[in-house]
Amino acid sequence: MVNSQPYAEVIGDPISHSKSPMIHNHWLQRAQITAEYRASHVKSEDLWMFFEERRRDRLWRGCNVTIPHKQAVIPLLDRLDPAAERIGAVNTVRPEHGKLVGYNTDYIGFLEPLLPLLRQSHLFRMARIIGAGGAAKAVALALHDQGFTNVIIARDLDKARALRESFEPDDRLIASLATFAAPTDFPFDDREGILDLIVNTTSLGMTGQPPLELDFSHVPPNAVVYDIVYAPLETPLLAEAKARGLRTIDGLHMLIGQAAAAFTLFFSTPAPRDADGELRARLVAA
Repeated sequence: MVNSQPYAEVIGDPISHSKSPMIHNHWLQRAQITAEYRASHVKSEDLWMFFEERRRDRLWRGCNVTIPHKQAVIPLLDRLDPAAERIGAVNTVRPEHGKLVGYNTDYIGFLEPLLPLLRQSHLFRMARIIGAGGAAKAVALALHDQGFTNVIIARDLDKARALRESFEPDDRLIASLATFAAPTDFPFDDREGILDLIVNTTSLGMTGQPPLELDFSHVPPNAVVYDIVYAPLETPLLAEAKARGLRTIDGLHMLIGQAAAAFTLFFSTPAPRDADGELRARLVAA
């Protein structure tokens, strides 16, 4: 297919599940920008050739990067944005003056729905982050920068330890997922003035995956439960949190937030966010 207008895309393997084309094309239409956004299936062995071809394409505005390429693309780029360098993963690439530059918009996208809470003053902020992969590192660094003390919970304690060490080593603040799956009789103290956050950064609870095994005796009263999984929109974790009267944040918030940051990078204008409700409805129905 010969491209006749500017375009951006998302690459991954697999890629047919991606909701990014729906999000970006919705914004392109609302902003009346003559461009398109599509999904491209790129296998690991084809990454180098993909970027070599795109370097020469004057219509190409960049790409989002999803699994399994978020780290594999790094050696193929000319430069990393400071946030992407700290996180060690790239989810957005764009051409800049003949160079390919890698960004990570997961950081800002994750924080977006938390901003009303983060504008408030707290005596203490603590996050229990489930997972130790690339998404977990973006989440952990974002929360660390917002003054949170982070507990990293993972199946593999070595990975949990490595994640902690990437921003602040402390073996007291790592735990196995099995520990949090079993009940505890820990008596939570007075949490007045404390912001507690539970974040699932794993694929557990995603459609086709087993649910996250988390015993809610580990969840402080009045905690906010945030699941970055968006298919299904209400994961078993969020359903139980709601049933217990806890505040919840679903994965579409982060998905849309990180996409908005990428949209600005691609098309040099803010994403038109005035119809986010309509966009969420379309994403849920898709």
